[in-house]
Amino acid sequence: MAQKVPPPGVGAEEYARRRQRAMEAIGDGVMILAAGTAPTYSNDTHYRFRPESNFFFLTGYPEEQAVAVLRPGADAPYTLFVRPRNEEAEIWTGRRFGPEGARREFGADAAFEIGELADKLPDLLDGATTLYYQPWAQRSLDRIVRGTLEALRGKERFGKIAADTLVRPGALLDEMRLIKSAADMEVLARACEISATGHLAGLAACRPGCMEFEIQAAIEHAFVRAGASGAGYPSIVGAGDSGCILHYIENNRQVAEGDLVLVDAGAEIGGFTGDITRTYPASGSFTAPQRRLYEIVLETLEQGIAMARPGQTIDGIHEASLKRLSEGLLELGLLDGSLDEVMEKESYKRYYMHRTSHWLGMDVHDVGRYRKDGACRPLREGMVFTIEPGLYVQPGDERAPEEFRGLAVRLEDDVLITADGCRNLTRRVPVEPDAVAALVGRTDS
Repeated sequence: MAQKVPPPGVGAEEYARRRQRAMEAIGDGVMILAAGTAPTYSNDTHYRFRPESNFFFLTGYPEEQAVAVLRPGADAPYTLFVRPRNEEAEIWTGRRFGPEGARREFGADAAFEIGELADKLPDLLDGATTLYYQPWAQRSLDRIVRGTLEALRGKERFGKIAADTLVRPGALLDEMRLIKSAADMEVLARACEISATGHLAGLAACRPGCMEFEIQAAIEHAFVRAGASGAGYPSIVGAGDSGCILHYIENNRQVAEGDLVLVDAGAEIGGFTGDITRTYPASGSFTAPQRRLYEIVLETLEQGIAMARPGQTIDGIHEASLKRLSEGLLELGLLDGSLDEVMEKESYKRYYMHRTSHWLGMDVHDVGRYRKDGACRPLREGMVFTIEPGLYVQPGDERAPEEFRGLAVRLEDDVLITADGCRNLTRRVPVEPDAVAALVGRTDS
């Protein structure tokens, strides 16, 4: 059987650099990371497997039922435990790397079959004062880790040492993942580029009478055709008042004449995902109420992108977005009173109930603290996040003017903080209303 090929990613040198940084932070501790197990869809059918993000961040190893142990100063500082090669199993479920492939392709200093973990772990944990490990994620591994620690404590009179301190790996890795390296950005930018390609395909597929899932199919087909492993999260395609459901994923309604179609979708490649939202006029033109709502959201998006620079904060962008959206809601007659009253009472939450930004990277809602030293952390070069204002007028909101009921608009771009500003990673998908409308249903674009 042909040799298995590693998936696309940041490359062996970058994974090694990440591990070195992690081990410098671990010091005299030890870190255990598990890839996880493919969840069951039904009976003996499984979902497509994606490794746990921290495990993948440090190893690049793509298979399930794998465990990585990092022990600085050990004879083998980086040890992988993986599924063994098995000719019969590989005929049924696909090629495996096995321990030899783990050493050859993924730089492991030592690699063993996963069944050897319980026997090998005592030597790897002995003497470490701090254990970086996320309990409760995998019961079988919990039993092995807990049993190993208990056995070491039972032999303390013979000189064995068990860790007294348990720390979640994210306490170290979240910050590493928050500031993107050049290698990270090469892959993440590619994920955003493929995401843009998918959205352009979705625009072309959108027309009255089509089904939401047809637009989804066009988008996700474009993702995979461009080399992505698939969608980075369930694609949202909400026509009409379905767009008022923030995480609508049924995607099973027919697009009607005059609908707005809210599409939130992103491609994943090499462990990184893009995240783009656009709102299309299904008929190829916006009605006057649709356009008024759209332009307020667009102005808010453009304002947020213009603000994104080192030293700014996500809270600052959010507060400015709230102000502009609230001004727009007052202009449209969707809210009453003064701007100060709307801001103080948070009346805008009837139409805008989510934050404006989140970190983006290996997870669509990526890791990293939003506050540091008691305050919102300043943005710095290498951070990537979304800017995604929206307005949602529920169909049954009798307080709203009738022409706005059931309308939903969200616009989202992904930005990288640079030395002197930001780079919009997803600008290839048009956002100006006339440019968007011109591409709806255009199969020749």
